[in-house]
Amino acid sequence: MENNCWFQCINEDCGATYSVFDSVYQCRDCGELLEVIHDIDALRGRSASEWRHLFDDRYKRNAWPYGSGVWGKKEWVMPLVEDDNIISFYEGGTNLFWANRLSRELGLSELWIKQCGNSHTGSFKDLGMTVLVSVARQMIADGRKIRALACASTGDTSAALAAYCAAADIPAIVFLPRDKVSTAQLIQPIANGATVMALDTDFDGCMKLVQELCREEDIYLANSMNSLRIEGQKTVGIEMVQQFDWHVPDWIVIPGGNLGNVSALGKGFLEMQAMGIIDRLPGIVVAQAQRANPLYRSFQNEFETFEPMLAGDTLASAIRIGDPVSYERAVRVIKRFDGVVEQASEHELADACARADRTGLFSCPHTGVALAALLKLIDRGTITSAQKVVVISTAHGLKFPEFKVRYHEDQLRESHEVNPMHSNQPVEVDPDYDQVRSAIFRNLEAVQA
Repeated sequence: MENNCWFQCINEDCGATYSVFDSVYQCRDCGELLEVIHDIDALRGRSASEWRHLFDDRYKRNAWPYGSGVWGKKEWVMPLVEDDNIISFYEGGTNLFWANRLSRELGLSELWIKQCGNSHTGSFKDLGMTVLVSVARQMIADGRKIRALACASTGDTSAALAAYCAAADIPAIVFLPRDKVSTAQLIQPIANGATVMALDTDFDGCMKLVQELCREEDIYLANSMNSLRIEGQKTVGIEMVQQFDWHVPDWIVIPGGNLGNVSALGKGFLEMQAMGIIDRLPGIVVAQAQRANPLYRSFQNEFETFEPMLAGDTLASAIRIGDPVSYERAVRVIKRFDGVVEQASEHELADACARADRTGLFSCPHTGVALAALLKLIDRGTITSAQKVVVISTAHGLKFPEFKVRYHEDQLRESHEVNPMHSNQPVEVDPDYDQVRSAIFRNLEAVQA
């Protein structure tokens, strides 16, 4: 079976096409974003049942590179890359956690958390970066001059790019807004040997500069503006359905910043539907921080207008983006999936995180945004108790230790108006048995009250 794919302009009135091995990120004719199009007729050479069995046979096995949650679906992702040029840490295959205790507390029959942070660099960004870096490595092997790969980042993208470039022996350059990413996120690209540019601006300012650099020099853009990233990230939805024995959940709640992940989620489901793998689509909820909510504001007027904003200081730093690159792609997905956009205040997202942590999770603040949005939609009746809901957890909580510490030590009240309803602090007593016992039982009684 001959597999092929190409870049195509998302503007249906244009439809210009380009090779996936071309350094192009926007249509050269009309300026719109691109997407990777696959030869669906060729892929239909296998039946839906055959695809399901093939993907199941490969899942988390040892045959290179198919044990990866991304490359196990290579024909649907990037069939044109030779296996020897693939850079993979066996990303994907992350836990779909049944949040049974939390679902009971929220009054849901089924709540699942797709833990994308259980990955090599601790976030879902690995899924897209394995595809992009592998394509860049193929381009270099074919004689294309690429001096380095570069991205603007709020933390997680830079970590993924640096790690995959280090494995590929390709220089990486990352643009970060100074003092706006966690220490854990900052040290990741530093440790992997990337050139780290800490700039006195926000993500949107970093994005403008990296685009200019990639236009003027032989440097390849690694942001989700590059549609190759979407191909890896779309496997979140495919893998989720696979983990449900190929059944579709009722709702998926996903944090939204630059909105590439929303676009990717929708693309995966639409391709499964086109191939006959599934017969219906889920509802999609995009959750934004109230201090960085341009998509939510646009949703309020049914997307009639869109106004970029100066994103405010939010605990959900990875989605602190006021001018999302993938806005148009995301709007298409939301409309197609009868989607909803909701927002969360700083108090709501922080408390939702802490509440989830009390049931065994360890949520990043962006997952807190999604959980807070879920709570609002349950209260509103948009999501009902009988429906199966999946929350996409985009990163591991260990990347945000300062956020956790500041919450439990009640240090977020003034800066972010957070009243920590679920704070928990160490109990300090002398090393005396009676004092220890008294403090333990006093605490147990308070917990059980």
